[in-house]
Amino acid sequence: MGEPLVPSTDYDVWKRLLADAKVRDGCLHDARHTAATVLLILGVPERVVMQIRGWSSTAMTARYQHVTGGTLADVAQRIGGLVREVANPEESGPEGSEKSR
Repeated sequence: MGEPLVPSTDYDVWKRLLADAKVRDGCLHDARHTAATVLLILGVPERVVMQIRGWSSTAMTARYQHVTGGTLADVAQRIGGLVREVANPEESGPEGSEKSR
């Protein structure tokens, strides 16, 4: 039927892919973290991430997803926009609109 898996196969293919793509060298395991973090950056819901990654525990999400500086900056900017909108309702829309009340 089949043959036993050769443990080095994934490693060798991974290293070749990195070299061909001219991407810095890295561990195959690091790609698991990167993939999970990219899903976080894209705003993919946790349940969907778990399904894609084959996880049954939210603890795995916490272990593999990493909050990036860009994500934190985006959240800070969005909060700042909301605070400015609430602090200056006259600037957020026409006078008398629901948004400015």
